[in-house]
Amino acid sequence: MNIDWENLGFEYSPTKSNIRFSYHNGEWSEGKLVNSSNITLSIASNCLHYGQAAFEGLKAFACKDGKVRIFRPEENARRLNDTADYLLMPKFPEDKFVEAVKTVVKDNIDYVPPYGTGGALYIRPVLIGTTSQIGISAAEDYELIILVCPVGPYYKGGIKPVNAMILDDFDRAAPGGTGHVKVAGNYAASLYPTRLARQEGCHVTLFMDAKTHEFIDEFGSSNFVAVTAEGSYVTPKSRSVLPSITNKSLMVLAEDLGLKVERRPIHRSELEEFAEVGAVGTAVVITPVGKIVHKDKVLEYGDTIGPVLKRLYDEMTGIQYGEIPDRHHWMLEV
Repeated sequence: MNIDWENLGFEYSPTKSNIRFSYHNGEWSEGKLVNSSNITLSIASNCLHYGQAAFEGLKAFACKDGKVRIFRPEENARRLNDTADYLLMPKFPEDKFVEAVKTVVKDNIDYVPPYGTGGALYIRPVLIGTTSQIGISAAEDYELIILVCPVGPYYKGGIKPVNAMILDDFDRAAPGGTGHVKVAGNYAASLYPTRLARQEGCHVTLFMDAKTHEFIDEFGSSNFVAVTAEGSYVTPKSRSVLPSITNKSLMVLAEDLGLKVERRPIHRSELEEFAEVGAVGTAVVITPVGKIVHKDKVLEYGDTIGPVLKRLYDEMTGIQYGEIPDRHHWMLEV
């Protein structure tokens, strides 16, 4: 193993092992560490035809004290089960999920980027329906695979704001659809509009609610947050928004810092009033948004991360890397 820790990107690379579980005849198997990065599926597998596919994303960190810790895995276990429940997939026991994550991280401990590199071990659980079937119905057999790979800091050379674009002709999720669960197809729906945004010099798409196009939902792959002129932390309340564990944690930290936290419907007209805007998620924690483009209108929020979002970013990453006290007991030692 010869990894250039200083130049890691955010991309998949094989590691020593992944852990796999099979569901058959109404029961989950015991976990099995597998060295291969490949899977074998029937060409008629349910996940390939009817989209019974869900996933999660979380990270393990090499901390300042030399120990490796995982950030809030029990939250990912709960969210995976929420998705499974909605897709008629079998739930996976939360305690078994947390133990499985610990097991696969421990088996790949040499792939955890060292403290000080800004990297982490990314953990990707994938739940798929594997029954061979042509008729449209829920599968009877499933696989849960938890893979890991080392990733570097999303921003090399400091945090840089991105530009976002609002495209009126596209929606991320239908009203009453799957926007609130982590279904693989939700991300497929954002690919084409994101390409259009990038062709216009923007990095991400900001989606409005699909029913009225008047209220903010979220970015293509991350939650929307904003800071008001008065210093409040604001994020949308919508059934079509995925409950982000990063956002949930940032709301707690914002309250710790004495900020007012508002989770409520946000009308698109409020975009003109916000002091700071960010996209939040596992990959980067907080991505500051420098501009939002809608047709011939451009809203600007600055060419650096704002002071409030920077404080929150420093708090979150400080906890994750063990540089400040884990006062909410979010980090699970491996």
